[in-house]
Amino acid sequence: MVLQTNEERARSMIEAVCDCGAVRLEISRPPEKVNDCQCSWCQRLGALWAYYPRDEVRVLDPGATEVYQRAARRLEFHRCKVCGLTSHWVSVVPSVTWMGVNSRLMPPEVRAQAKVVQED
Repeated sequence: MVLQTNEERARSMIEAVCDCGAVRLEISRPPEKVNDCQCSWCQRLGALWAYYPRDEVRVLDPGATEVYQRAARRLEFHRCKVCGLTSHWVSVVPSVTWMGVNSRLMPPEVRAQAKVVQED
């Protein structure tokens, strides 16, 4: 097994960054698919969700976001306090160990490699 140096690992990470740069997420790998969710909230938001286990995503400054919860209160949608872009969501249900990252904040060439699906 070949171990990566910190520098090699940093180069292989995918970054998702809001418009102003205050919210930055590091993701361990590019998404294979992204979800164009058909629910009313996601359609208004315009996000393309990439799903990852929580331990594969690092939010560099968790204090840079504010949280919005919809009526069901199962998900926390995080958005930048400065520019307002939604960066990711996490579940408040402890057994849900994955999260959604707004792939529209990733470099376009990364997102272009992912298959787009439409699921609720």
